[in-house]
This record gives sequence, structure tokens and C-alpha cells, in this order.
Amino acid sequence: MAEPVSVAAEYLAGSRARAARTVLGQVVLPGEELLLPEQEDAEGPGGGGERPLSLNAGARSRVRVVCGPGLRRCGDRLLVTKCGRLRHKEPSSGSGGGVYWVDSQQKRYVPVKGDHVIGIVTAKSGDIFKVDVGGSEPASLSYLSFEGATKRNRPNVQVGDLIYGQFVVANKDMEPEMVCIDSCGRANGMGVIGQDGLLFKVTLGLIRKLLAPDCEIIQEVGKLYPLEIVFGMNGRIWVKAKTIQQTLILANILEACEHMTSDQRKQIFSRLAES
Repeated sequence: MAEPVSVAAEYLAGSRARAARTVLGQVVLPGEELLLPEQEDAEGPGGGGERPLSLNAGARSRVRVVCGPGLRRCGDRLLVTKCGRLRHKEPSSGSGGGVYWVDSQQKRYVPVKGDHVIGIVTAKSGDIFKVDVGGSEPASLSYLSFEGATKRNRPNVQVGDLIYGQFVVANKDMEPEMVCIDSCGRANGMGVIGQDGLLFKVTLGLIRKLLAPDCEIIQEVGKLYPLEIVFGMNGRIWVKAKTIQQTLILANILEACEHMTSDQRKQIFSRLAES
């Protein structure tokens, strides 16, 4: 067991920091340091070459970089903390920078502020519901965090109900807190999910793949059967079709899509469409 660990340590010790643009979509290892192109200053482009990403940018910087999961700030350096593929999303303004993260195949969910998740109500404690979201501890949900809820008009939430909500508080020092309303006080699709349907769990990597704007899987599934589907960033999917058989077929297809090629998936969809 010591030999693989020593080999990995020697690799990281002997390897130089790699330019992020050259390893996008490739596997990165914990402990690696990433380099980004030198940022432009007020006088124009810099001296060229690469340098460690400056996260405490001064007056020279015009580029804003966001570190996502799998990356950690260490002074002026950007270090990899998880094994996976490096991903990048350009900002809508097109001014450079953007979001960098590591797409890893982890199963344990870590709450992130703003994430929409599917939880299970496990207990009532006064005016607070305790919700299992698959993390290290349950999240809290106030009865006033529902559309139209008041002290007299309480929502009908029971232990065992499925909740689709959003995190407003999520950090390592505080208990996660959920709400089922947006900034305007509207439910916007959040709240208690129907009793029918099937809830199952997949990897976090598959969830991000299914929620991508250009995901072909969801388009193909939607043509197969009429359905209702809810995705949670915590790796949970709730699906409901007209019959129990169709619901089970859809759940099995979504679970298997992670390891199927595009051709294999199209063959299965064509067979189901013919049957």
C-alpha cells in the first residue's frame, strides 16, 4: 500500500505547475498547482508566459476568477484538492476569468449556498423542520419559508415528505438552512413534492451532466414518455410517469446513462419507442 502512495508523492513533488488552459477536460490530482495566462493591466497585455493565478488581485487585474468545488485558495496560488476533470465556464460578459472547478465522482454531498436539492423531512422541532439532504448533518427549514405561509396558515408538511428547496445558508461553521421560496417570495416550483413517483440516488457527476443546457439525455427521455422529473444537486432524482412500469424504466435508464455511450443509449431508446 505504501508503494502507490510514494509514487504519487514523487509525481507531485517532481511535477511542475501546469497551465489550466492546457489541462481543461483532463484529470488533475490533489496537490497540483494551476497556472493561468497573465492578466492584462491598464496599459495592455502583460509580458506573456504563465504565472500563478493571483487571487488577491490589485489594481492591475481586470479578470474575476471564481474557484469552484475541488479547488482551494492558498495565498496567490490555486491548488487542486480533489481528483477529477478540470472544468471551466466562461462568464456571460466574455471578459475572461470565469469559474473553474473539478468534476469528481463523489457521492457524499456537501451543501453549497444557492444549490437546489431534494430533501426528506425527518423530524419537527417547534417551528423548524429537520430535512435530510444527504450531507453530514440535516438542514433546517422554517415553516415560514413556504409561499403564503403565516403563523395562522401553516404549510401541510409531514415527516417523510419530500421537499424541493434551495440553500440560503451553507458553510462549515453553521447548520445548513433551506427555503422553498425565491427572493420574491414565490415558490417557483419549490415545496412539497407529490406522494407518487420514485426517488432514487445517482452520483453528483451525473446530476451535473443531466442539468447541462445541451444535455441530449433529457431531450431523448422526454420524447419517450410523458413524465414529471425533479433534479437535486445532492444527487437525488424524483421521477413520475403515467404508469409504474414507465416510471421504473425511466429510473433505470437515467441511472445507466452514466456508463453508456451515445450509440448504446440511442439503441435502447429506439427499442423502447418501438415496443
